[in-house]
Amino acid sequence: MAVSKKEVGDCPIDAALSVIDGRWKGTILWRLTDGPMRTAELRRSIPGITERMLIRHLHELVADGIIDRRDAGTVPPCVHYSISDYGRTLAPVLEALCEWGRGHMTRGAAG
Repeated sequence: MAVSKKEVGDCPIDAALSVIDGRWKGTILWRLTDGPMRTAELRRSIPGITERMLIRHLHELVADGIIDRRDAGTVPPCVHYSISDYGRTLAPVLEALCEWGRGHMTRGAAG
């Protein structure tokens, strides 16, 4: 049975996955590795994501301390998102997942 985000068990893998799970979180983090981006820039750079899902994932990543949200306090609103110092500690994990994913995609294509 899956563990909900609110009920993370004693397993460290469950704890890690509860932060980076979600259809678009990996893509959002990947896009932000190039530097801060505004919400609209992120949305344009991720084909297929809805604004609702983008905002939801951004809020979750901010709440978990993985990304920083900077509001310029202007009208119209200008909000930039960037990977936090804490979020940068995920880099080796994401790189390993990416490498594994490439191999998995190749394996599936060969199959």
